[in-house]
Amino acid sequence: MNEVLKTLEPSGVWNYFREILEIPRPSKKEEKIAAYLIRFAKKHHLECKQDETGNILISKPATNGFQNKKTVVLQSHIDMVCEKNSDKIHDFENDPIEVFIKDGWVRTNGTTLGADDGIGIATQLAILTDDTIEHGPIECLFTIDEETGLTGAFGLQRGFLNAEILLNLDSEDEGELFIGCAGGKDTVITLPFTTEALPKGFKNFSLTVSGLNGGHSGDDIHKGFGNANKILNRILWETSQRFGIRLSFIEGGNLRNAIAREANAIILVPEANVSHIEKFVNQFFTDLKKEYYVTEPNLKISLTATKAKIDKVVSTDDQMKLINSLYACPHGVIAMSQSIANFVETSTNLASVRMLEKEFVITTSQRSSIESAKDDVANMVRSCFELAGASVSHTDGYPGWAPNPKSEIREITEEAYFNLFLSKPQVKAIHAGLECGLIGDKYPSMDMISFGPTIKGAHSPDERLDIESVTKFWKLTLSVLKWIPLKG
Repeated sequence: MNEVLKTLEPSGVWNYFREILEIPRPSKKEEKIAAYLIRFAKKHHLECKQDETGNILISKPATNGFQNKKTVVLQSHIDMVCEKNSDKIHDFENDPIEVFIKDGWVRTNGTTLGADDGIGIATQLAILTDDTIEHGPIECLFTIDEETGLTGAFGLQRGFLNAEILLNLDSEDEGELFIGCAGGKDTVITLPFTTEALPKGFKNFSLTVSGLNGGHSGDDIHKGFGNANKILNRILWETSQRFGIRLSFIEGGNLRNAIAREANAIILVPEANVSHIEKFVNQFFTDLKKEYYVTEPNLKISLTATKAKIDKVVSTDDQMKLINSLYACPHGVIAMSQSIANFVETSTNLASVRMLEKEFVITTSQRSSIESAKDDVANMVRSCFELAGASVSHTDGYPGWAPNPKSEIREITEEAYFNLFLSKPQVKAIHAGLECGLIGDKYPSMDMISFGPTIKGAHSPDERLDIESVTKFWKLTLSVLKWIPLKG
């Protein structure tokens, strides 16, 4: 399977990436990829250990003449975001990822690719098995559950690593070197509701929002993409006010760190207002296409009669509590940095809405490079829902990674990039969360940098990996390893 990757260079990286695509690795279910890594280390006679959290460390001695170099740890995460289009049949716990190549990109058909961070894993494995590479002592750290909780980085213990320098291989823009990232936290809302008997004189409809880009709630939050939860709720709010619709079911979005691409609701419409609501939704769709004509050209809104059997609907009061709260809940960029040009400082993502038997569960995530601002926007979200009588909880969150102006590895990587490609890389901070902040918290003297190939559409079925950028990423990684400074 995925034979098309066999023709690509560097062959070691692509061959390991092809193997990784065969192994299911959803967040919190990384047993299969962990077992693969342990077998890999045993096969190649490399030292390997696993901590209580599940993180794996594989070590390789220095090549001759490089024994006095500082030890470097290359780091990636072994889980992947599992998103698919609603019409795609795929079991992420058992099925391999199938890819194709188009216009210089490795892509999939309707699922996430897992290049985030499968290409980082593949690069580590290729380095561990290539004895022609010049390097000092290296460690390869593979962390678990980065995408849904940073569990691996949280659980990493002091003393597990021996390295003084960390190369994080989890960035997604070739030509950019990252020296800082935002911190984040989640805010989860539980809003109880009651139901009542199905009213007479109503018709059932399915209301769906689809075709949106989605994307990473850190990397893509500033791009003006639509949020399916917000768009669906706008329609529900308007049609509640105008036509007295009743809500039977609602669901939207999926992962905390992905912008919602799809959302749907089952609504009941008074028979006298059926023609009016159909006309309204058509006009609303026309208006939304004008709002999003640049960023969301594939937006779809459909209102379809359904024969689904409905026994109960959400009570009127609880329906309005939900709809008003979702309308008031902020989403998107809250503030831009005052010190770094074109850099998002603070944002929030209305990630998912779920309807259980007696309660709605709404998941949101907040990010900021300033700790107090992160808490402020989390409290902003909290207040919207507490006014409706919801229970709200915050996760502990994770710290940001503050740039080090005296970073030696930054200077080495910048110089290596220029020598290889005769152009200067951009050095910046990233609004997405990286594990560097948590690792730096455990290893405060660790000198760190993050870089990677170009990945677009991460956390969505449009995820794709630029082939040419992988070659540059590989060359840069090897050059940095070669020029790591001496100990002391």
